[in-house]
Amino acid sequence: MATVEQALGALRDGRPVLVTDSADRENEGDVILAAQTLTDEWLAWTIRHTSGYVCAPVTAATADRLGLPLMVADNRDPLRTAYTVTIDAAEGVTTGISAADRARTIRLLADPLSTADSFVRPGHVIPLRARDGGVLERPGHTEAAVDLCRLAGLAPAGAIGELVNDDGTMMRLPEVLATGAVHDVPVITIEQLVAWRQLHDRVETLAETTLPTRHGEFATVGFRDRLTGHEHVALVSPKGAEGPNPLVRLHSECLTGDAFGSLRCDCGPQLERSMERIAAEGGVLVYLRGHEGRGVGLVSKLQAYALQDAGLDTVDAQLELDLPVDAREYAAGAAILSALGLSSVRLLTNNPAKVEALSRYGIAVAAVERLSIAPNSANRDYLRTKRDRMGHDLVVDASDQGASA
Repeated sequence: MATVEQALGALRDGRPVLVTDSADRENEGDVILAAQTLTDEWLAWTIRHTSGYVCAPVTAATADRLGLPLMVADNRDPLRTAYTVTIDAAEGVTTGISAADRARTIRLLADPLSTADSFVRPGHVIPLRARDGGVLERPGHTEAAVDLCRLAGLAPAGAIGELVNDDGTMMRLPEVLATGAVHDVPVITIEQLVAWRQLHDRVETLAETTLPTRHGEFATVGFRDRLTGHEHVALVSPKGAEGPNPLVRLHSECLTGDAFGSLRCDCGPQLERSMERIAAEGGVLVYLRGHEGRGVGLVSKLQAYALQDAGLDTVDAQLELDLPVDAREYAAGAAILSALGLSSVRLLTNNPAKVEALSRYGIAVAAVERLSIAPNSANRDYLRTKRDRMGHDLVVDASDQGASA
């Protein structure tokens, strides 16, 4: 199996990449080519090794700019593949069906000077409209093609075709790998691309400044999550974040605790203690937006509080509201740490889910340090529930003092 970086290099060079999806989806391999670097020869090769049904994934913005509406209003395709009207290049082609003709049509999709009048409809190329979130939103070959082209620094438009065996059956992973080896074409999986994007492309940096606080002046970096649209902030210690394993805190947004000083949770004191330690020892605090109420939102959290007042614990209250117990995910946090150049950290947390998530997304957790906050009468039962039902490493009662840090 090739790396994502090798696949990007192949596309820049005008060569194809073979991309497989999961066994519980199509369980197929597609040839993917970049429209901008597409050659007649490689499209002819693609036609020979596929069904010949060549599609051209583009962004929604490109489809709109070129006047490519969806083929049907009621899409009943099982995987909701977003076919548009078919096209041919308006000039420079003959019948439109040859590899050379289709290659010209596809290259025009990558040309920023192309307009709706650059194409005739219907034709022999089938554009596909990719989801804006790419494979993070929909793990399909359409989105993989657009993501790979964009990540390669090329126009976000491609060509794809489904690989078939000589007997007409669809190629599965072993046959795809064999084809790649014979023709020296890199093979990757959509799962690889998803993982790569989660670590390297999940967030974009929008702002860099400084933030004077009572704990010192933190370098402050603002990020936007490409998948959810949430804006996150990283606070880098006045002492920096150098060293092999800097101290890191992933802090979930909590308006009631962080801003209002609510005693119903331990979030506000955790934030203060984290900033104090990171300022003194060096490291990074990542403030993750969209995590209010463990990801269910502010008003839903207040509704859950009302149910807790009636006797339910924090877990059962959210279940009673038909909400997930914990809807948070931490891929953006891992991506922010990666963007800051961190690959191994000491994690300041009581939550094992954060440790598992960072490890899954490529950030090594060299050590876990408990964040001990003394309970109060308003949050003691809440903290017991987090300890007993959610696995948090918390000291709530005297008997917890012997628990591992």
